Amino acid sequence: MVEFKSEYLGDLRCSAVHGPSGVEIFTDAPVDNHGKGAYFSPTDLTCTSLGTCMMTTMGIVATRLEVELRGMKAVIRKMMTTEPPRRIARIEVVLTIPLPADHPQRELLEKTAAGCPVARSLHPDVEQAIEFIWG
Repeated sequence: MVEFKSEYLGDLRCSAVHGPSGVEIFTDAPVDNHGKGAYFSPTDLTCTSLGTCMMTTMGIVATRLEVELRGMKAVIRKMMTTEPPRRIARIEVVLTIPLPADHPQRELLEKTAAGCPVARSLHPDVEQAIEFIWG
């Protein structure tokens, strides 16, 4: 179990502290939902979590296989519903992997990303559009 502590700071902003490390982050409502957009919104963090979870789980497998993924990048895009109820409708993740397209572990690494814990935790109504760019 990992514990986090959060506090509502007012003006649609919250703080959150990661129990084990003490690292603090802040959230803000997005501009299109009455906020200032000064920090990640909670839904931004959800989408960012998907991309970083994919890279992390790929990194775990790559380490075991002695494959170097340093420099892998993700571009993550969030699309919200246009009609109520407000929710994440689609998350696009474009992963750029610094390995050749014909790498022997390509299929395993792609399956690992698609099956990461965050991907498996999102509601099935949240479309996950994943693109891999190799090389």
